[in-house]
Amino acid sequence: MAITSSVPRRLIVGMTGASGSIYGIRLLELLRDTDVETHLIMSKWAVRTMMHETGRTKDEVEALASVVHHPGDQGAAISSGSFQTMGMIVAPCSVKSLAAIATGLGDHLVHRAADVVLKERRRLVLAVREAPLSEIHLENMLKLARMGVVISPPMPAFYQKPQSLDEMVTYTAIRLLDQVGVTLEAQRWQGKMD
Repeated sequence: MAITSSVPRRLIVGMTGASGSIYGIRLLELLRDTDVETHLIMSKWAVRTMMHETGRTKDEVEALASVVHHPGDQGAAISSGSFQTMGMIVAPCSVKSLAAIATGLGDHLVHRAADVVLKERRRLVLAVREAPLSEIHLENMLKLARMGVVISPPMPAFYQKPQSLDEMVTYTAIRLLDQVGVTLEAQRWQGKMD
């Protein structure tokens, strides 16, 4: 039996119905030119929001992924811990999905895949999109953060002096990828120059 020493370069990308579908799309675009195999799940509300916000079709976005999983397919490879991945990023992550993940409700493949990532102690990153946040949202985030989940709302940075919305989205997506160990070239903070 051969012994392998590294986890396959597979990343699950979940997209839910919150505003900010461009973040999930940008993740897929950035990963196309890497050695990372992407496994995409989009909820039905993610598709609806994405079409409204970006004008892109479901087929166009699915074409960016290495593998596409139907949100109702509980038999998908990613619903089992024996299918090794680097982890999962949910971008955008609705507060409904946040709550489902926090309570272990896995009746949707985005939620089930996140539950698997949690139980296998892999990296889970949630780009939660909601404002303002209620106590319920904050409690769910705290509960998951205590389990090791990275709660990373897509908040823009301005120190790199972005010239466009596109630059801001790309920078945020790169920072999300940093959290799962995928490092892409970007202008990074070097400290204040006096």
